Amino acid sequence: MKIFQATEAHIEGLTELFDQYRVWYGAKTDKISGRAFLSERMKQKESVVFIIEDAQNNYMGFVQLYPIFSSVRMKRVWLLNDLFISKDHRDKGLGTLLLNRSKEYCKTSGYVGIMLETERNNDRGNFLYKREGFELEEHNLYFWTADA
Repeated sequence: MKIFQATEAHIEGLTELFDQYRVWYGAKTDKISGRAFLSERMKQKESVVFIIEDAQNNYMGFVQLYPIFSSVRMKRVWLLNDLFISKDHRDKGLGTLLLNRSKEYCKTSGYVGIMLETERNNDRGNFLYKREGFELEEHNLYFWTADA
């Protein structure tokens, strides 16, 4: 097993995982747009993606981080927007490995921390994040949709 930072050379396999992730959250499958989205984020250096793969070079999961700023901390923060392990590879500690790689990257990149959001009913995710040192903050999250 190994974890590495994705590049354009990894887009095809990453697109498949990204599509599974989006479908998991209720979106319609759209590999063409997903591929374009991932490719653009990489070209523009707007995200960092780590992939975990097995000994046969099969992609098992990924985490995607977006750089943002914290005005209160006056520092850069990573937004952990996507963490996904394919169905066949869950319950093997891969999420923990990806989180640890993300925390390591946060430190080496000089960022102050990692922020994430997950659904309240995501029992597995909430347990994992708390166990890995993430603290639940008491904030209301609002979202406005431009095309509504």
